[in-house]
Amino acid sequence: MAKNNILPILLAGTTILALSACAGVQPIAYSGLSSSPKLTQNRDDDSNKVPYRYVEPVIWSRYSQVVLDPVVVYKGNDAQFGDLKDEDKTELADYMAKTFSAKLSKRFDIAQHVGANTLRIRLTLTGVETTKPFVGQFTHFDIGGNVYNGVQAIRGGKALFGGSVSYAVEVYDGSDGRLLKAYVSKQYPNAMNLPAAFGSLGAAKTGLDKGADALVMQLR
Repeated sequence: MAKNNILPILLAGTTILALSACAGVQPIAYSGLSSSPKLTQNRDDDSNKVPYRYVEPVIWSRYSQVVLDPVVVYKGNDAQFGDLKDEDKTELADYMAKTFSAKLSKRFDIAQHVGANTLRIRLTLTGVETTKPFVGQFTHFDIGGNVYNGVQAIRGGKALFGGSVSYAVEVYDGSDGRLLKAYVSKQYPNAMNLPAAFGSLGAAKTGLDKGADALVMQLR
């Protein structure tokens, strides 16, 4: 009897893994970005979150202020929004602006004009994967899905049928306009984060929270 119960679970787990292997948006070095010619493939351990980047040697402690440009919703042909509605893009862009500003204010004074000891940061929303309705939540309760998500959580991977957000960050010296740092990132909640699985944009917003924290850490 036990063997009969185990077999369906194993088959379900195999199906889930097969489906997940085909899923997911992989960010690119979007051609419409100003920094695109300078972006190179990241081959370090964090490449799943930051697949492309550019950085100059910088002593970030020299900078005490930051000017945050209005968040741009990427319009290029290589955007990765799928069938996301324009109003959802606007909602996420507004959320991104507020979140990054709040996080950066813990490290910098927020300024209105560029100048000495000031960074100018441009954020571009480039892609979104929405959490799949019903199935994205169901996998947190299904045995096979929960096992898979547990493994993904340990690996730092994305939840099965979960959402994500892709964006670009470009950091300039406020006094001379020189590009200091740029990268393309994909962020998503921990695979075991159940609350983030609810709402089509919940995962993307959680990803932006994580992305803002990550940027502040890099500028210390």
